[in-house]
Amino acid sequence: MEASPALVDRVRAASSVHVLGAGLNEKRTAHTAVGALASRGWRVVPVHPRDAGATVSGRPIRPSIEPGCPMEVLVLFLAPERVRTQVRRLLLQAPDPTPLVWLQSGAEDEVAIAWLQDAGWSVVANDCLVRFVERHNVTRPASPLPWFRQVADEDGSGCSVWTVHDPGEDAPLPSTNLEWVGDLADLEHSTHTVPAYIRRLRQNAEDLEACARRLAQ
Repeated sequence: MEASPALVDRVRAASSVHVLGAGLNEKRTAHTAVGALASRGWRVVPVHPRDAGATVSGRPIRPSIEPGCPMEVLVLFLAPERVRTQVRRLLLQAPDPTPLVWLQSGAEDEVAIAWLQDAGWSVVANDCLVRFVERHNVTRPASPLPWFRQVADEDGSGCSVWTVHDPGEDAPLPSTNLEWVGDLADLEHSTHTVPAYIRRLRQNAEDLEACARRLAQ
């Protein structure tokens, strides 16, 4: 399947790819897509409500799209009925700029596609993003980021445990309630209460990563 040079350029220019439906099930295409895209240089953001807090190929799984964080390419590995719900939610969020929405084969929903097109969003269907970047030999310089997780304390005291993880570090599902998870880019941009609080704790000229690491000690 041929693609326009503009589409190839847009995918190449994107630094991040959000993959909705990427969880711990190794048999799912969404799971393998995370590692495949990461190996070509993208910052891959897996999103899966049930498996949030664990990792896929060393990338932390978020429970949802992080509020306030830019979306560049958004890949949906979802059943068509769930695609419609997700697209409705995205359109209500009205991100600026709008992402390229990529409906993996099997995720196509004509109503959702029409909504996106009517709103002026770019949408691709009937193709696989991994095969697309392989077919057009699209890669990016990799910029691995550390990631962070906050969970409830195991003793039930109501306290929180903040941890720092090196780029590509794997972790299982937390044994206690997940309060927040994300990488350095999420920590910088998210409007969620946890990263917003961490940003307020920076001292003098301390950069955000140094602050996050200090708080984990």
